[in-house]
Amino acid sequence: MRFTRLIFFALLALGFSACDRAPLHRQESFVFGTRVEILIAGLDEAAARPAASVVLKEFDRLHRSYHAWEASELSAMNDALASGQTRTVSPELAFLLTDAQRRSAMSGALFDPGIGKLIRLWGFHSDAFKPSLPDAEKIAVLLKAHPGVADLRVDGIEVASANPEILVDLGGYLKGFALDRADALLRAQGVTNALVNIGGNIIALGTKNGRPWRVGIQHPRQPGAMVTVELHDGEAIGTSGDYQRYFELDGKRYCHLIDPRTGVPVAHTRSLTLLVTPRENAGTLSDAASKPLFIAGEHWPELAKKMALKNVLRVDLAGKIQVSESFMERIEFVGGKPHFLEVVR
Repeated sequence: MRFTRLIFFALLALGFSACDRAPLHRQESFVFGTRVEILIAGLDEAAARPAASVVLKEFDRLHRSYHAWEASELSAMNDALASGQTRTVSPELAFLLTDAQRRSAMSGALFDPGIGKLIRLWGFHSDAFKPSLPDAEKIAVLLKAHPGVADLRVDGIEVASANPEILVDLGGYLKGFALDRADALLRAQGVTNALVNIGGNIIALGTKNGRPWRVGIQHPRQPGAMVTVELHDGEAIGTSGDYQRYFELDGKRYCHLIDPRTGVPVAHTRSLTLLVTPRENAGTLSDAASKPLFIAGEHWPELAKKMALKNVLRVDLAGKIQVSESFMERIEFVGGKPHFLEVVR
């Protein structure tokens, strides 16, 4: 078994030179099962540190409240649904569920946080992955039951489901929601220039001391960045990859990104990166939408068009890079433009 964590490089944002006279505050933590960092530009330590601490405290609250596999409000709801009970939840969780339903419908159900039992069957509910395949009959039973967030009935703060096989896991959604919370909290405290990175999900506020924030997109098979891109105020990036959470068995890689239609991990894509231009809830969209585009594989351009997403980069199983025309205008390849490149118009 091999396990690597997603490293979404903010190296060029972090690697400021000695000639940068304006302050750049950096604060780190570990939450949502990954490394989190906050960079605040233009404020001294006394002003920046309390603002970053408020955000990290909020991240910890979200993680503890909506963890699908540990004691939390979400896991308590899942237990109730499994036994056919109606559960009263917080207004925030009710919002998350209805918003996830809406985003799932927009993706044609390729993004579906209701397949938690499939995730558990494959062992991706834990940080320690066992290199073994689940029982094919158990997968077939779940596919026949077809659990999904569409099965949820959310009436105010009352949640129920007629499908006991549903198990909601917000892991493919919550980091993006947390980015939007970070954006709001920082701006409310007077922070207008910052970069927030949650294990590869990034949102930018303002600039880095007058220059655009520049980040690098991790190569899915090599150390270091594959491309770099400048981020402008309010833009967010999300990446889904097969190199973050996976195990290998008999020479084949099984990643945590499961196709709800087949019940098995996606094998045709190495990584997919999505840049969302400034809009309401850009962070949430960047996180939630990267999953269905990853699962869609070679059909991602049609789904991206349907979802009104223009800036996409995909690396397929063979290492071929596909880039949307608009994103091609934004990125710079590290080490020169590759030969195996397709610009999608």
